Amino acid sequence: MSLAAFGRGLAQRAVHGSWAWAQGVGAVSREHPGKLRFGAIGPGTRLAFPQGTVFNERWIHLGAHCVIGEQVTLTAGLMPDLDLGPEPILRIGDGVVLGRGSHLIADTTVTVGADCYVGPYVYVTSTNHSYDDPHRPIGHQWPRTEPVAIGPGCWIGTGAVILPGARIGRNVVVAAGAVVRGEVPDHSVVAGAPARVVRRWSAAEGWQPPLRTPAPVPVPDGVTAQQLSDLAEAVGPAAGFEDGNSAQQ
Repeated sequence: MSLAAFGRGLAQRAVHGSWAWAQGVGAVSREHPGKLRFGAIGPGTRLAFPQGTVFNERWIHLGAHCVIGEQVTLTAGLMPDLDLGPEPILRIGDGVVLGRGSHLIADTTVTVGADCYVGPYVYVTSTNHSYDDPHRPIGHQWPRTEPVAIGPGCWIGTGAVILPGARIGRNVVVAAGAVVRGEVPDHSVVAGAPARVVRRWSAAEGWQPPLRTPAPVPVPDGVTAQQLSDLAEAVGPAAGFEDGNSAQQ
């Protein structure tokens, strides 16, 4: 190995180690909020470092055991340093996961229910530009705001956009890239731009149209994690997965 290659390897390890240290120290939690003073932040919640834009956090309430990825933007109000009144503007329930690079822009009330999983680069906003005057630049016209509510247990796919006034029910799937406005019923799947219901569940009919894949078989009662681990080790070699290349041989 040349001296240059050895030096590069040392530098690379130093950079990676320093970045891992910065990620650990820069993460925000209830115990270590840094400069951020949220109106509420539950136990077990963690905002990965680096954070995105965060302002008026006094009006942002974060539930317990949330996982908020890198570069996630959380804002309350149209601009920093506003007095937004006694009530929170942005509420995120317990157990919510926000994927990397997502934006939650709460110029008026935005609520995300418990146990929602939000993929990366999702954009949720309670504000939209207006275009009343065709002769003025759109950015100079006063925007319109309308509350947004996302029910508990939803999955919001990568790159989805949730527009002002959206009211998404519980346990809803929003497909990747969908643009959602208006009301979305419980237990449905929506896709497209604008999003429309493509599948829905009811107690009387089940899934309509029917699912194309069988439902997963639940783990039987009484089976322990160790038993599952032992089973995986036993099945792996027999199935030809002794190493990462077996499936390609």
